[in-house]
Amino acid sequence: MTATLESRSRKSLQQKAIAKFIAKKVIPPIVAIAIFAVVWQLLTMSGILALPSPLTVIQETWDPYIINPFFDNGGTDKGLALQILASLGRVAIGFSLSAIVGITLGILIGSNEFVYNAVDPIFQVLRTVPPLAWLPLSLAALQQSNPSAIFVIFITAIWPIIINTTVGVQQLPQDYRNVARVLKLRGKKYFFKILFPATVPYIFTGLRIGIGLSWLAIVAAEMLVGGVGIGFFIWDAYNSSLLSQIIIALIYVGVVGLLLDRLVAFIASKVVPEEQH
Repeated sequence: MTATLESRSRKSLQQKAIAKFIAKKVIPPIVAIAIFAVVWQLLTMSGILALPSPLTVIQETWDPYIINPFFDNGGTDKGLALQILASLGRVAIGFSLSAIVGITLGILIGSNEFVYNAVDPIFQVLRTVPPLAWLPLSLAALQQSNPSAIFVIFITAIWPIIINTTVGVQQLPQDYRNVARVLKLRGKKYFFKILFPATVPYIFTGLRIGIGLSWLAIVAAEMLVGGVGIGFFIWDAYNSSLLSQIIIALIYVGVVGLLLDRLVAFIASKVVPEEQH
């Protein structure tokens, strides 16, 4: 009897938690999107906004871009899901390289004051260069569009990772340093037990910023380098005056960008200790 009551109580709590989550996290965005769509529809119907209305976008892209995003007719004529996957492949390579190099350099720079003073002005200048400004140089150096796009992602994402990692190392609490001295931790032990764990929250801040910049950079780079990818799809649709396709592609881009950000945030929540959030 007691077990049955506990089970019912647990189910009741779970149902309340789900209802609370839906009320706070699901319904408000749905309402906001509905209001936005209605305003958009009214603006297009009145002629104020010279763009396809939401209903027109759905009608013109429903088949195949919405109901069959994985179609493949060869060449660059592919569904939006395949275009997104091609872009994500480039982002995965470029962002992974930037994470490895950025974290390594950030730790080295943050640990050495002379190196920091030497390279910080250079990094501060380079990080302000727009992503697409690197594309002509990468095309000239690499002679291929795909590696050039990956390089643009790499060079765009690396700066926030380096800077945040460097700050994390420099902000290492003095208490941690004192503990390391008392325990005589040096070399690898100091790095893995003191330095790196204390720097992890800063690293994930840089990674979260970097993944967003990577996604922005690849869409822009693909518009110029061509091939299969969501950026080229948008540019090709623009050249063909297919505005509905551009709009539906932008929705895909936004959703994927949100998911990438949430993915990094989720990993950070599992890796970073609760008290360091």
